[in-house]
Amino acid sequence: VEVWESGGGVVQAGGSLRLSCVSNERTIGTYDMGWFREAPGKEREVVAEIAWLQSKTTYADSVKGRFTISGDEAKNTLYLQMNNIKLEDSAVYYCASKGYYGGPYAYWGQGTQVTVSS
Repeated sequence: VEVWESGGGVVQAGGSLRLSCVSNERTIGTYDMGWFREAPGKEREVVAEIAWLQSKTTYADSVKGRFTISGDEAKNTLYLQMNNIKLEDSAVYYCASKGYYGGPYAYWGQGTQVTVSS
């Protein structure tokens, strides 16, 4: 399984951005997937996760109410809609997929840079 992120860039604080993650296999709607981010000098952290079978989404407290994770099975694409972006959201964002139910995140993309300007 391979996943590729896109949609990063430079955005002003308060603006919006949508990240996309395409998979080469049918992971959307199947195995749990998530968005993670890593800022310079900080550890990688989970931003949002989606459990397709349970129709459940979870978010980091820092992005609740601002970010939305969703997927399009027809396009085999995972999205992260980012609204009201803050300076502290600057990071490399990664998409990941689990390899089996209940397992760890096994497949990771290369990451896409999001830079927030004031």
